[in-house]
Amino acid sequence: MKRPRTADSSSSEQTRRAGRETGEGDGVPEYRFKRVLLKLSGEALMGDAGYGIDPNVLESLARQLVVVHVAGIEVSIVVGGGNIFRGFAASTSGMDRAQADYIGMLATVMNALALQDTLEKHGVYTRVLSAIPMASVAEPYIRRRAMRHLEKGRVVIFAAGTGNPYFTTDTTAALRALEIGAECIMKATKVDGVYDADPATHPDAKKFDELPYIEVINRGLKVMDNTAVSLCMDNDLPIIVFNMEREGNIERALKGEKVGTIVRGGNQRG
Repeated sequence: MKRPRTADSSSSEQTRRAGRETGEGDGVPEYRFKRVLLKLSGEALMGDAGYGIDPNVLESLARQLVVVHVAGIEVSIVVGGGNIFRGFAASTSGMDRAQADYIGMLATVMNALALQDTLEKHGVYTRVLSAIPMASVAEPYIRRRAMRHLEKGRVVIFAAGTGNPYFTTDTTAALRALEIGAECIMKATKVDGVYDADPATHPDAKKFDELPYIEVINRGLKVMDNTAVSLCMDNDLPIIVFNMEREGNIERALKGEKVGTIVRGGNQRG
């Protein structure tokens, strides 16, 4: 039986068809990856503010995602909650760590809903899937449902981390990327890659174009936490670290241009 087309899937298909008709391609020859996971920290959504969400950051991000979405790239997103609540900081100041982490998970849901609203204002249909059940605002996380949404041309935002305390959203990103068969993780930051020291305080810091996973772990480089990097290493999942504040970097990275730093082993496709 032919599956009925929903209004949103039809509109999304029309949007991507329009992109193909204007020569933006079908996501096959010019892009290195077909399905990707974008990791956003909560702090990245603050912009220059010290708290909350900067609408200009959301707008810039949405514009970049529209371009790759129209080209047929299947995009999923994991967003942190540090702009609203820093769970670890709260736990060290007296709050129970597990309780603090649950509050942090709820903060990621707020960020996910804000990102969903902005993307849909740009015509990109989006689904928020939460690891903590909250049926009034998000769908429950189900792996096959997430993959089906991607196949139907929807952007999928994973919220509430893994649903468990003591795991970061970096680890969530690695886990979800592997579960849905993403071909790379794109780690969006405020710097243009990975350095051997903080470039803000060390003007002579060296930027890496490429790094093996094990060196990231051994040198303690702040790419993602060690659990996330280990998961990627064990499953040959590359990580692209790039500056999200330069508009167009998402597309450039997906096309294989030298943007930021790529973390991988010796057997990934190059």
